[in-house]
Amino acid sequence: MELLILLIERRGELVTRDDIAERLWGKDIFVDVDHGINTAVRKLRQALRDDPDKPRFVETVVGKGYRFAATVISKNGSSGSQAEAPPPTVQVAPEPIVQAAKPKQVSTRVWVPVSAAIVVVLLAIGAVLHWTGSDETAARPAIKSLAVLPFKNLSGDPNQEHLADAMTEELIGRLSGIHDLRVTSRTSVMGLKDTKLSVPEIANKLRVDAVVEGSVIRDGTRIRVHAQLIRSSTDEHFWSEEYDRDLSDVLALQSEVAQAVAEKVRATLTGQERSRLTVARRVSPEVYESYLKGRFVQYKAKGDTERSIAYREEAIRKDPTFAPAYVGLAYAWEELSSPAGGYGPSDVRPKAISYAREALALDPALPDAHVLLAFAYQGQFDWNDAEREFKRALELSPNDAWTYVGYARWLLCQGRLEEAQEWALRGRELDPLTVGGHEIGWILFQSRRYDEAIRELRSDLAAFPDHLGSMWFLGYALIAKGRADEAIPVLEKAAGPDRNGAILGVLAHAYADAGRRPEALRVVDELRRQQQNRYVPAAAFVNAYVGLLDNEQAFAWLERAYQEQSGIVQYLKVHPFLDPLRSDPRFQDLLRRVGLDQTR
Repeated sequence: MELLILLIERRGELVTRDDIAERLWGKDIFVDVDHGINTAVRKLRQALRDDPDKPRFVETVVGKGYRFAATVISKNGSSGSQAEAPPPTVQVAPEPIVQAAKPKQVSTRVWVPVSAAIVVVLLAIGAVLHWTGSDETAARPAIKSLAVLPFKNLSGDPNQEHLADAMTEELIGRLSGIHDLRVTSRTSVMGLKDTKLSVPEIANKLRVDAVVEGSVIRDGTRIRVHAQLIRSSTDEHFWSEEYDRDLSDVLALQSEVAQAVAEKVRATLTGQERSRLTVARRVSPEVYESYLKGRFVQYKAKGDTERSIAYREEAIRKDPTFAPAYVGLAYAWEELSSPAGGYGPSDVRPKAISYAREALALDPALPDAHVLLAFAYQGQFDWNDAEREFKRALELSPNDAWTYVGYARWLLCQGRLEEAQEWALRGRELDPLTVGGHEIGWILFQSRRYDEAIRELRSDLAAFPDHLGSMWFLGYALIAKGRADEAIPVLEKAAGPDRNGAILGVLAHAYADAGRRPEALRVVDELRRQQQNRYVPAAAFVNAYVGLLDNEQAFAWLERAYQEQSGIVQYLKVHPFLDPLRSDPRFQDLLRRVGLDQTR
């Protein structure tokens, strides 16, 4: 409204973006001016049904500003597209309307011609909306999928970036719990941070019906959040809201924004889903700050898991009832149990389980805690408990693609290959960037569909040339296909300058299959030297000795892999590399001890 008044007051003249900023927000006000102006102009054009490419009302003067081009007929009957000398000012009746647009800055004294023109325009807009609004609403397709784009940090302090990221992630997490709505994962949207793509381009890439954009400003213990919803097909902003809260109410604020988004996209909520959206608690700024720092370094600072643990422990010391900090600790310790984590899984996995259980004792409806428990239980070969936790996580967060991947892996370990592929593909449909080719390729490799696995993994590497998992799994598939010579350069690159031990074991297998036994033995010697200074998964030696056709050493290391809960043991039932060992009674005994001697 205020922009319309300004343009009509200066009809026919150039109104610069600086003029608009000063009129709408005043001088020395820190806001996202460019974004705000673009939004205001877009809304005005939508109300006037004005085509920006062939404008009848608002012309864009590229790089400078805007001009109101239409003829304005004033109350006294005069008209024109050029500004006229201002007539005497008078007090006008509709004072509340003008004040509602800008209560602190807009004077109630306006020109009679201008007020008359505004009334005409508003009446016309109202008539058009009345005649067409219901039909348009009915014609609009339902919003069934949504992406929350990374919120912008407008605090002027780069150290507050973690606060904007947390707002993004929490909204994704809360909205993902709605069965009626598909929500793109954090992994996918964070890859679009600072992107130059337009909203329709982003929506097409993520295959969503609408996107949420927003910004965060922190000022001491106050936090201001602006959020808006944009329909993908039309680039229409159909909801916008600003929230100003104390930082201690940040969890309630996240809940409030999530509820507003769910309402505006008309998502159908069950009673439990609505209850989970509204549950929130106060948290002291100091606790939340420590928690955010832990999450920030976990995601941003590669290899800094230990520092993330310290921050989360600090948050718990300050507030032992803050459940998200326990989830963060469970995630960190489970990550350290991975092949590249640097710790023996059997040493650190109990910590992941303990922290996940403590989180659920405080809040049983935390889907992330259930997922982490599922992965940890599977690592300990507690198959029934793992399945139960995966299914509970899917109930709580039906749109989390990573949970679909986890359950697909569980099915794969049971030998239910077709079901595993189906669940992984369902995860990809939910989020094609999270469930990449390396996940699908790994299942195809274990299913002995080597050509398909190779195509999938090469396709993934075409898009992400340095993806470690895709290179590693491609090495597996090429060896299994009898193309070890092609696998060697891929695995050499994957091992990298740090000479990743897990990958070196597969590289030794490739050398042996390619007839380069001395080089395979040199890699095994390298692995033994690494053991003196750091953790090397027993699975690395299993892969190497199977390739070298040394079954006795392979069994010795497979037993050690069982003791340390190395990942290869989960795949005993299906792993192609273990085929030479299957006829040995020792292998059948190990299958029984791991609990994979029968299908669940």
